[in-house]
Amino acid sequence: VQLVESGGGLVRAGGSLRHSCQASGFTLHAWTVARFRQAPGKEREGVSAIGSKDQSTADLESVKGRFTISRDFAKNTVYLQMNSLKPEDSAVYYCAGVGSWTLADWAPTLRESEYDLWGQGTQVTVSS
Repeated sequence: VQLVESGGGLVRAGGSLRHSCQASGFTLHAWTVARFRQAPGKEREGVSAIGSKDQSTADLESVKGRFTISRDFAKNTVYLQMNSLKPEDSAVYYCAGVGSWTLADWAPTLRESEYDLWGQGTQVTVSS
């Protein structure tokens, strides 16, 4: 049972990347999946999360309008599409998951302590 990430890399400011998180060994259908990121010298922060009940999302204010989280049930994968990237978006990005039934009203959350399954982390670097 694990979350496998892909899609990090190096991009210029204003560019785009798609970060993928695929479940292995289980199905994501009833799971809330999020992305967190951690830049050097900073605390890890929640970026975006998608619930399983109605695909509602929770997003960090600074990425609204630029990042979109979505789910492909057939591929058992959750994507984070990152557009208009800025140098301050540079960080290690982590996929995280939790059974939606453990969350109040099955609502997506950016609270790190709620998540109990984590991916390996993927570096995203945005050059100016």
